[in-house]
Amino acid sequence: MTTGQRFARLVASTVVRAPFLWRFFRGSLTRMFDRLAPEWDATRIDRAKLAPMVAALESLPDPPLRVLDAGTGSGAVARLAAELFPGAQVTGIDASAGMVAEARRLASSERERYEVADASDLPFPDASFDLVTLNNMIPFFDELARVTATGGAVAVCYTRGAETPIWVPLARVRRELERRGFAHVGDFAVGPGLALLARKE
Repeated sequence: MTTGQRFARLVASTVVRAPFLWRFFRGSLTRMFDRLAPEWDATRIDRAKLAPMVAALESLPDPPLRVLDAGTGSGAVARLAAELFPGAQVTGIDASAGMVAEARRLASSERERYEVADASDLPFPDASFDLVTLNNMIPFFDELARVTATGGAVAVCYTRGAETPIWVPLARVRRELERRGFAHVGDFAVGPGLALLARKE
């Protein structure tokens, strides 16, 4: 791993254990992603890497109408959601203004909107979304539970499995979501990538 990837791994493992520490890391990690934003989509995103997320989303019994992609980066999963769910309004948020600018530039649908926002303190009312997606992203579980509507779903994907720099073991993700009223729907493994789908009861 590069120095930046090791730092991202450190931040993820620390913040999942102690979310209040995010405020100490947010500035440094955001600046790192601002620097990477112009090359991010071209060098790190391809459809094959999103295959576990695709598998999770295609298993949803009903298409969502309101989708949030938290930690959207350059918007790859938000664009995927807009493609898979043509009736959905899709919101992507990221703490990195550079990434949000790239996501807006690459948007593939008028149903997508992108905002600079912090996933640890989402600027949305309770139960605002039928689906929340996270791809290679630190999960802030309390906020995920708050903004997901009853009957809605959360899909969490790590495109390189345990080798993903920002990584939380899916067993931990499952436990944390179940503690907050989610039922585990399934795990999805495609290539090196892993995804989990849970439903809010």
